[in-house]
This record gives sequence, C-alpha cells and structure tokens, in this order.
Amino acid sequence: MPQKIAIMGLGKIALDQHVPSILANEDFELAAIVSGRLATVNDLPSFRTQEALYEAMPDVTAIAICTPPAGRFETTRTALLAGRDVLIEKPPAATLGEIAELAEIAEAERRVFFTTWHSRFNPGVEEARRLLAGRRLAKLRVDWREDVRRWHPGQAWIWEPGGFGVFDPGINALSIVTEIAPEPLFVAAARLDVPANRQTPIGVEMTFSTPDPVAGADLTAIFDWRQEGEQSWTITAETTEGTVLRLTEGGARLSVNGEETVAEASREYPRIYAMFARLLDARESHVDVRPLRLVADAFMVGDRRQVEAFEE
Repeated sequence: MPQKIAIMGLGKIALDQHVPSILANEDFELAAIVSGRLATVNDLPSFRTQEALYEAMPDVTAIAICTPPAGRFETTRTALLAGRDVLIEKPPAATLGEIAELAEIAEAERRVFFTTWHSRFNPGVEEARRLLAGRRLAKLRVDWREDVRRWHPGQAWIWEPGGFGVFDPGINALSIVTEIAPEPLFVAAARLDVPANRQTPIGVEMTFSTPDPVAGADLTAIFDWRQEGEQSWTITAETTEGTVLRLTEGGARLSVNGEETVAEASREYPRIYAMFARLLDARESHVDVRPLRLVADAFMVGDRRQVEAFEE
C-alpha cells in the first residue's frame, strides 16, 4: 500500500522535481501540501502549518521538506518529533550543529531521516566512484559556473546569512566529489568573492588537501554565479596512474580517457524517491554531512574579497 507523503514548501524545485517524482512512484501517494501561501497542485489539500496537516490527516506519515535551508531546523525537528519520516532537500540545514541534532532526534524517535544530495543520483557518478576506488588523486578540477539570474531569479533569501550564495549550486559539486573521491578531502584554502551589497559569495575558489597527499597534487574547485552564455557543471579527476575521468552535465555524462562511457538522461529525483522507499522499508536513516562540512570549512578558512554589488 502506498505511503502517504506531503510536500512542505511548494517552490520551484518542489514543482519541477518532487511533485512529478512522487506521482510517478507507486510506493508513495502525494496526499497534501504545506504552504504558508496555501499553494497546491492537483487540488490537493493545503495547510499553512504542518501541525494543521498532522491534526487533519494523521495518516500522512512522511514529509518531503523543500523549504529554504534557513529555518529548516525547527521545521524538521517538529516533523520528527511528530512521528513523521523525513526526506529533506539539500543542503539539509544551515549549520553542522543543526544537522547533528536532527540526526540524534531521528535516532531517538526511531524515524527515517534522509538527507538527499540530488546530484549524486546522476548516472555517471556511481561509475566514477567505482573507477576511482582504491586509487590516488593527482589532479581534481571542479568547474561549476552558472548564471544566477537564470537559475535563481528573485530569490533574495539566497544572499542572506544562511542562504549559501554560490555554494547553493556549488554544494552539488561537493556532494559528487565527496562521493567519488577515494579518500577524504579537506579545505586547505579558499577565496570568497562577496558582492558589496550582499552577505554570501557570488564566486568561490577552493583548494583541497587529503590526509596522505600525493606529491604535487592539484585539487581545486571554482564556483561562479557570473557565468553568461554556456553553463558549466564539470568535474575532472586524474589518478596517479594517469587515468582521466570527466563528469559533465552535473554528472549525467562520464568519459574515461576521452571516451564517453556513460550518457543517460538524468533521473535524479526519481532515484531519490526510490531510495527513500528502500530506507522506509528497512527503517534506516541516511545522513551525510560531508558536503556541508566542506562549505562550512571554506567559510572558516576562506579569505573574503569584496567585489562589485550585485543587482537583479
């Protein structure tokens, strides 16, 4: 019997990805929406608060949280303490402390808690992880460049503290890198370009280190929201043996030594909900903070440089 699930926060990502993925998955029944605007889809019941949802529809036992990261802690905490299993959009919280507390609550309440990192579910990522397992990285180049006006129009929250700035898309790259890298990555240095009229960066350059570094290793990432024209979501990794892997289109395509080996249509969110169904069946949580930790470390050790003001 399908599990009844509600979406909390009916913004662009919910409408574009979560709604169709749930509707296409026979393990779930999209039963309600929680929206301060009382927004809805398919004439589903909509509630201003999750408490109102739980009172009116106690059989809705799973929640997909798609609200902005600032404020997610209390929202998620309330859902877990109300006995709901939770799937949460990336990034899972505004701070590492919040996500650690939520994981403890989920364990204590015996709830399933799934921190999703959607870019990991692209078809080339698992194969890249397999090919890099047991290897050493000589080079790593992350090139994540996009136009913020195209992808985040009018989203003022993203420029405020807790809004992540260019790390909002950049953390997608970090979620892939932490999944495929054969050893842990640390932030050795970072530069954060912050517009004069904003609180979060519009551009970031990062250098990584590893616990047992390869001599001369070059491990870097560039995130930039000022890209016009062609957008770029590319990760290139070279092993000490000389094998070169290149993930493009955010992980949808993989080439090895110049030969394309994976080229499939992206099915990130359908795969996310397939995994959520498996976690629910097994009554297991899946919580990974590694991408968020790299962002936090970049803010801690990074050199902030003021750049020209950003206007929509």
